[in-house]
Amino acid sequence: MDMEDEKIIGMAASEEYARWAHDATNPEDIFHKPEALDDMLVIDASYGSFAGLFASSMLSELGAEVIRIEPPGGDIARKMTPYGMMIKDTGLGYMVEGRNKFHVTLDLNTEEGKEIFRKLANKADVLIETFKPGYLDGLGIGYRQLRETNPGLIYCPIYVYGQFGKDVEKYGNQPDYDITNQARGIIMSITGEPDLDPEVPDAYKRPLKQGNWMGWYAGGGWAGFGILLAMFHKRRTGKGQMVDCSPSEGMLSMSNYVMQYYHMAQKQMPRAGNYDYAVFPYTYVECKDGYTFISGFTDPNWAALCEIMDRPGLQEQFPTIKDRLNPENQPKIQHEIEKFTKNYTTDEMMRIITSYMKRPDRKGTVATGRMESPKEVLEREHWECRKTFLTTHDPYYGEVLVQNSSLKAMSKTPGRIKWVCRPIGADNEFIYQKYLGIGNTKLNALKEKGVV
Repeated sequence: MDMEDEKIIGMAASEEYARWAHDATNPEDIFHKPEALDDMLVIDASYGSFAGLFASSMLSELGAEVIRIEPPGGDIARKMTPYGMMIKDTGLGYMVEGRNKFHVTLDLNTEEGKEIFRKLANKADVLIETFKPGYLDGLGIGYRQLRETNPGLIYCPIYVYGQFGKDVEKYGNQPDYDITNQARGIIMSITGEPDLDPEVPDAYKRPLKQGNWMGWYAGGGWAGFGILLAMFHKRRTGKGQMVDCSPSEGMLSMSNYVMQYYHMAQKQMPRAGNYDYAVFPYTYVECKDGYTFISGFTDPNWAALCEIMDRPGLQEQFPTIKDRLNPENQPKIQHEIEKFTKNYTTDEMMRIITSYMKRPDRKGTVATGRMESPKEVLEREHWECRKTFLTTHDPYYGEVLVQNSSLKAMSKTPGRIKWVCRPIGADNEFIYQKYLGIGNTKLNALKEKGVV
């Protein structure tokens, strides 16, 4: 077995299957395969929202031609970046979500800007926007007006409260922020240090937002899914529709059993931190050089974990699932597991558990997974083999690292990254000429007026 073959096979149970899966989805072949959405035209008119940006990014990865409309000065989302770090005119977050899109500028508050917007929308399959509910409608360029001349238009407004309802009436003048989506989407209320761990100071037992913009990304993901379903309907009937996307509802749909727990128990689900009140052990534990995941929930799997640790007494102390789900017991179990894992590095723990799992007399299944840092991820051979990250040499932005398409491992129509981003208004000349026949003379006149 040569080195390349070894990378492909890894820990696969079947070497033949691993080779087949690699050949079917080989990332080296992506650009030799067709794109699923190469006949779709999308206008992304979102502003200050990574929900809209993420939705159009997924469509662009699958081949849709996405026209990204920004105000003449650029979208405020370009400024949302850690510590103010910029690459030219663009922040790190937007650099990720500008991929594969054509960038134009347009002032929607001018009469000429509205007319240009209408003409572009008449040619589009999809329009994404993240303004306050009814804002574009008030300008005469919302879905009610645009569908009159383009009945096949799929119109996807994304807003924290949705497009109607009591809260839209009360808070409809508020912008759509990720943190609002996280707060309304209930998951934030159960994220943070465990409420029931006596070793955690009460001052630390407070709601905690997720470190990434999960509210926006959940909303954008559901928006993209809804758009694809609407496109499926359009291909059959020729008719478009509205896809009203509320990111906070998207978060609620991912909240496990939190709402059901309240309905049954009439009290809020306590924050569990690294514990889990539905499955345990199912946690991160400390090792010599970091943290690793450990699970051993069912009785056979718990027996296997105790055998690995050579702690039969621990199995006898907490013999049933009910014992292990008891919130008072979970900190005790956690600390006992860590008495073992702290003696080993994370790689050593992986080898110990992998070796046990190969034993024919094993009592059950124990899973583990090392907690990785960005540095370790980029150094890991596994991701290199799968071409998970790309380093591109952009003519404007220079050398940029981006993650490859999450949909790249499709055997027939894989997603792909064709370019990283574009400067503000970089494609004005190309797009306005291609779709509206606007040449340089008129474009320069529009620029002087501040329309583009």
